[in-house]
Amino acid sequence: MLYDVNIDGKNYRLELGRQDGRWHCRLDGREVQMDAVLTRPDVLSVLIEGKAYEIKRERTAADCHLWVGSARYAAELRDPRSLRSRKGGAGDNRGPKKLVAPMPGKVVRLLLKENAEVEAGQGILVMEAMKMQNEIKSPKKGIVQKIVPGEGAAVNAGDVLAIVE
Repeated sequence: MLYDVNIDGKNYRLELGRQDGRWHCRLDGREVQMDAVLTRPDVLSVLIEGKAYEIKRERTAADCHLWVGSARYAAELRDPRSLRSRKGGAGDNRGPKKLVAPMPGKVVRLLLKENAEVEAGQGILVMEAMKMQNEIKSPKKGIVQKIVPGEGAAVNAGDVLAIVE
């Protein structure tokens, strides 16, 4: 899974996956050795490169904070593939929007053609990553200006898949 994380105003790109009972983690493209266990609700015991941490989550209706020892951090976590997690107002839908690959994979099916009308949340293409198929959806209503890769094309995380105007 790919996440955009904001800790005290600083943005990070976090890639997490679990395979053969072990966590695989990349933070801003750098491999990080880690393991984590949820010890009780809102409390996570984490081992990062040999150092142990207890992280407590504090949630209110308006925000979320993480406590690491006695240090408190404002935290926001977004799944870039989810329309629900994106903030924005009416002004955010002006101009062309690029859809980028959330992780490395392969384009298996194009759902629309270039110059087709698209609704916000409508699928544009399907990509396969780690044996899972993910529908890549439009962030706004508009016209599919360009679809960059063709069916069967391999893509890397961050590659532009389509442009919606």
